[in-house]
Amino acid sequence: MLDITRPINLTSPEFIADKWAIMERLREEQPICKVKISVLTLYGITRFEDCARLLNDPRLVRNRSTATGGGNRFPFPMPKSVSLLMESMIQADDPSHHRLRELVRKAFRPQAIKMLEDRIEGYSDELLGGLDNHSEFELQNDYALHIPMRMIADMVGIGHDQMPQFRSLMGSVSEGFSGLRIIRTMIFDMPKHVKFVREIVREKKANPGEDILTHLIFAEEDGDRLTEDEVVAMVFLLVIAGFETTVHLISNGVHTLLQHPDQLEMLRADPSLWAGAVEEILRHRGPVQGTKPGWATEDIELHGVTIPKGKPVMPLFGAANHDPRKFDDPQTFDITRSPNHHLGFGHGIHYCLGAHLARAEARIGLRKLFERFPNLDFGVDPNELELQNLPGWHRYKEMPLSTAKFRRPRVDGTGKPPV
Repeated sequence: MLDITRPINLTSPEFIADKWAIMERLREEQPICKVKISVLTLYGITRFEDCARLLNDPRLVRNRSTATGGGNRFPFPMPKSVSLLMESMIQADDPSHHRLRELVRKAFRPQAIKMLEDRIEGYSDELLGGLDNHSEFELQNDYALHIPMRMIADMVGIGHDQMPQFRSLMGSVSEGFSGLRIIRTMIFDMPKHVKFVREIVREKKANPGEDILTHLIFAEEDGDRLTEDEVVAMVFLLVIAGFETTVHLISNGVHTLLQHPDQLEMLRADPSLWAGAVEEILRHRGPVQGTKPGWATEDIELHGVTIPKGKPVMPLFGAANHDPRKFDDPQTFDITRSPNHHLGFGHGIHYCLGAHLARAEARIGLRKLFERFPNLDFGVDPNELELQNLPGWHRYKEMPLSTAKFRRPRVDGTGKPPV
């Protein structure tokens, strides 16, 4: 049994294989624990109310140098191209964060996202039409990633001839920061991608279009505008936050619904339940399991544990969203759960700005997929599906699916999901 009194490596095979049981033990026995990400040791927060409170606590900041009194804002050296991206709004604190958020929030207001829903519907139908003659396909590469990729390309105003470079950029952001590939990504790929985005920004500045990037370039609040570096950082933030989260929200949603056929039948009988289903997927098996680290600007006492000044803190959403102090019967997947105030998109000043878009893409993308393929099932034994080894995420390497007319029997022969 894993010793939870010692720092838990969030990328260890032991944690990946049994994360839900381990997080339950931490939440009940050690609500303030130590976790490791590479060489960095952080204080993990596992209970819902503690996470929500600390995400609104001004004693926790995203800029490390504020907490440590100077030096590098990152715990280890970063190439210039990568540090530019890391200094985006998601890593900023007030008043800088408030300034940046006010300049961009109008582009992501719910009314603006509502206008994009017809486009999401059209892209989903087009992608599914291309799969009509396939008895099997891979969910992520053949469907899920193309919805947010096309939406982000539209929002940035990417031209047809620029799409190959844009796909390369998105691939680097999505897959390039794990394993040995991280060296190539930071040293070779990111400078090239930053240069590409700068060229797009300058082109839009000279020739404005009807897209969110143009809005960001010319957005003004009390005479203030974003600098070019800030716009470039915003584009990368849009890719990071708006692409990966949605791809794996759709993928996790398919996995969860296929494992809970009773809930899927409720959706087929009443499509108005899809909005609630997306919220429950975010709570029960959301792709984002933890926030960016916050840094303590002073000693913080919690449950008899002192988090020292200057140390990093990570609220663990995967544990908090299953906290029985907040949710009745939290281990049960229930698409009619109400209220459902989960932490799937964070909390406080860093609540995800693109949450409305991600919800719309997942709701429409999932509904369309299950409507088009009513006999959709796993293409392999679901126990064979592998999770990616990325700290703070719950995401699968791939997900083969079958569109066969007759659903494949479950491995235990009962027709029920595996335990």
